[in-house]
Amino acid sequence: MNAIRQAQNAYGQTNHPIRTTRGTEYEAVARITHRLKSAAERQPFSMVELAGAVNENRELWTLFATQVADGDNPLPKDLRARIFYLAEFTTQHSRKVLARQAGTDPLIEINTAIMRGLRDGSNAK
Repeated sequence: MNAIRQAQNAYGQTNHPIRTTRGTEYEAVARITHRLKSAAERQPFSMVELAGAVNENRELWTLFATQVADGDNPLPKDLRARIFYLAEFTTQHSRKVLARQAGTDPLIEINTAIMRGLRDGSNAK
């Protein structure tokens, strides 16, 4: 590959849109929610797939909890508290899902509500 072609590739137009923080969060929640749904509906059932999806969802919610616990977080205090509560609920419910004592529907519903909020508020930032 010659130098001109390398420069064109390095500085040329990309096909990837620039995402906002909100858009990045939406994509992460959407991807994990899809993974949870797929694992829950998989036939034959795969505990490995379900455990991976639940763990990834729990990691995401741990990240959200860490972000909203930060005193410099710009979200309103009430919203931060509600998100932190959802993170705690997600952790507790995930344990029940992994113990086969509960289903994934509440986790999927919470994520869907968060995606709706991120999408509806997309013009806010």
